[in-house]
Amino acid sequence: MNELWSYLETNGGNVLTALLQHIWLALLPVAIAFVLSLPLGALAHRYGPVRHVALTTGSVVYTVPSLALLLLLPGILGTSVLDPLNVVIALTLYSLALLVRTTADGLDAVDSTVLQAATAMGYRPLRRWFAVQLPLAMPVILTGLRVATVANVSMVSVAALIGIGGLGQLFTRGFQLGFYLPPIIIGLVLSVTLAVIADVLIVALQRGLTPWSRAGAR
Repeated sequence: MNELWSYLETNGGNVLTALLQHIWLALLPVAIAFVLSLPLGALAHRYGPVRHVALTTGSVVYTVPSLALLLLLPGILGTSVLDPLNVVIALTLYSLALLVRTTADGLDAVDSTVLQAATAMGYRPLRRWFAVQLPLAMPVILTGLRVATVANVSMVSVAALIGIGGLGQLFTRGFQLGFYLPPIIIGLVLSVTLAVIADVLIVALQRGLTPWSRAGAR
């Protein structure tokens, strides 16, 4: 324990920098993918061919190992191997592959009689989508968001293998020093803590956006 505190006292600034890098590298792709997944998921829900293409493409993306994709993207984009943009794009693709599927599934789960009732009340298609269909699909969508967020927190660490910042740097530093435990333990604890906090925040968001789901559970 003393060794851990000693490491933090000496390298606290570097640990904080790695943590902040990890947060934005993990959460920015999820935010981008979430915004893109709503219209793409709606199209996949509405049109069968679009759904087939979107889900097949997503499945293919998910079969590509994250390290391989991080090494492949610089050649495609013309960026440096150490450019954080590669991580953002790679994790956006992974998150999008998951969130398009859950968005389509969430919209599929909305009862058609509810939509018919909204139409009978004078709701136009766009208003009905935002006021009725999307809120009712939100529990399924946010479940996918939870999975994507926790997965991203984990996958950012892989980027350290090619020299990009984040908590993964603590793991590589510990291994380079002959399995020196303090940075490895600190990186592991911070990664798990970050994933748990992100998950709790999304659950709180889900409860705030879908209060009727709590009422129905009682």
